Amino acid sequence: MVIILSMFLFSCSNQNTSSSTKTSTLVVFSPHPLELIDPIISEFEADFDVQVNIVFAGTGELLAKIEDEIEEPSGDVMWGGSITTLESNSTLFHMYNSSNEDEVYPEHKNEAGYVTRFSIIPSVIMIKDNLIGDIVVDGYLDLLNPRLKGKIAFADPSKSSSSFEHVINQLYAMGEGNPDSAWAYLEKFIGQLEGKLLSGSPEVYRGVANGQYSIGLTFEEAAAKYVRDGAPVSIVYPKEGTIVKADGVAIIKNAKNLVNAKAFVDFVTSHEIQTLISTELNRRSVRMDVGVAECLK
Repeated sequence: MVIILSMFLFSCSNQNTSSSTKTSTLVVFSPHPLELIDPIISEFEADFDVQVNIVFAGTGELLAKIEDEIEEPSGDVMWGGSITTLESNSTLFHMYNSSNEDEVYPEHKNEAGYVTRFSIIPSVIMIKDNLIGDIVVDGYLDLLNPRLKGKIAFADPSKSSSSFEHVINQLYAMGEGNPDSAWAYLEKFIGQLEGKLLSGSPEVYRGVANGQYSIGLTFEEAAAKYVRDGAPVSIVYPKEGTIVKADGVAIIKNAKNLVNAKAFVDFVTSHEIQTLISTELNRRSVRMDVGVAECLK
């Protein structure tokens, strides 16, 4: 329980000014899968004549790095991580409202001014069809099946925002709206993991895809990619209720490449890129003028 509770600890820092000089580089911190990052970054570099350097790690690790470097940050943009996690660390970010904010669904607008929504991500259970056998998994309660002990992939919630969201979802869903009544369930679920928490979200969905685990608790896009590619995996939206939140993109406070950082936030929320993530990258757009991909309906 101590490991799980550690995810609720977040840090704060003081705000300073950032440079507004146009530069030729941009440093982006991101926990996103490379399959999502690469095509978007390539287009941004071509359109803006900017060289982008990616620092790839788990959400918790990246936020800790931002906090440690807050006076002299090595990064300019934090791209990825759940809204819950990012907004709890809003003092690490520069206030900015995207030029595309008018097109965003009302419930996903950047009202506080620090974190722009990038995509909408339901929490899902990913199943390896050729390993699960006759075990039926329709929701969180089914994860307590003794036959699944040691076969569930789950990342450390202090490092993975998708796992953090799953814990929140479990508490509310299994507590029927009262999270305090669901800790007994969560303790049993932790027992099913046999003391093993993975270091990040990629280890969860890759672990299921390559057959290390029968089940993983992950985010929709990660599982949908494998389904779309014809892999023997399936997606379950927990019958007890599925949390559906956005992830975000935010400019790091004191960013050295502020002009490019603002351009990047506008770019990833543009109609062009939001259409790309919907039609080709298995994500749900935050824009009202972009539809949902067939594979996610």
